[in-house]
Amino acid sequence: MKNNKTDVLVKNAIIAAVYVGVTYAFASVSYGVIQFRLSEVLNLLVWYNPLYLPGLVLGCAVANLASPFGVIDIVVGTFHTFISLYAMSKINNRILASTMPAVFSFIIGLEVAYLEGAQLFLPTTFSVFVSELIICSLASLPLYSALEQNGYLRSNVFTYRLSSRRG
Repeated sequence: MKNNKTDVLVKNAIIAAVYVGVTYAFASVSYGVIQFRLSEVLNLLVWYNPLYLPGLVLGCAVANLASPFGVIDIVVGTFHTFISLYAMSKINNRILASTMPAVFSFIIGLEVAYLEGAQLFLPTTFSVFVSELIICSLASLPLYSALEQNGYLRSNVFTYRLSSRRG
């Protein structure tokens, strides 16, 4: 049951649901000019298996339905997630890969600058950069290193990268 179609579909549905649930649970800090989206801790899953990309992107799109920035955040915010995770999935080094959401934080900065005024580009980009770095790197890396030690997760979630690619 490693990567058959049903298994991948179910895992992506679970990932999307958890992403949305965590984002909504912490909605007060998940949206806006200053944001700290805890659900982004799930992003590192794509480094382990690129097949998790659709679940994370779908989760982001659904979570952004509640964004105060409206439809544009569904499109632009989801694009930020897609491009960040796509880049993450192509990088062999887990530490460098974890920084991709922070590297692409300027996309969210541009969105907010367009919607709220150009003077918010730098503060928003900086805020998103810092929050993505904290969540996707500083929190995710030790968390996933610990989770790799669990035999069930190692063989059912992390298998792709750990067994067939670099570790």
